[in-house]
Amino acid sequence: MKAIFIAYNQAYNEEIVEVLEANGQRGYTAWQDIQGRGSTDGIPHLGSHAWPEMNYAILSMVDDDKVDGILADLREKDETYRDLGLRAYVWNIERAL
Repeated sequence: MKAIFIAYNQAYNEEIVEVLEANGQRGYTAWQDIQGRGSTDGIPHLGSHAWPEMNYAILSMVDDDKVDGILADLREKDETYRDLGLRAYVWNIERAL
């Protein structure tokens, strides 16, 4: 089992959830109104007057065989929508209750 953490521009929430659903992934935990700034060329998402946009994030525990499909679909979204600001990270889950 793997954990996938996905951070992205709030405007694309529906598209990100659709990626999970299209890959047969039902469960996730979501956070809204998260501040952040890209490490390379992303604009700040700070919820301020100067930088009004915000980010959302999703954490999903995924069976190993679903990871590659989800990441491929996320990569395609990120390449299609330059302002998506998507980042996705995967790590091992050693135990679950």
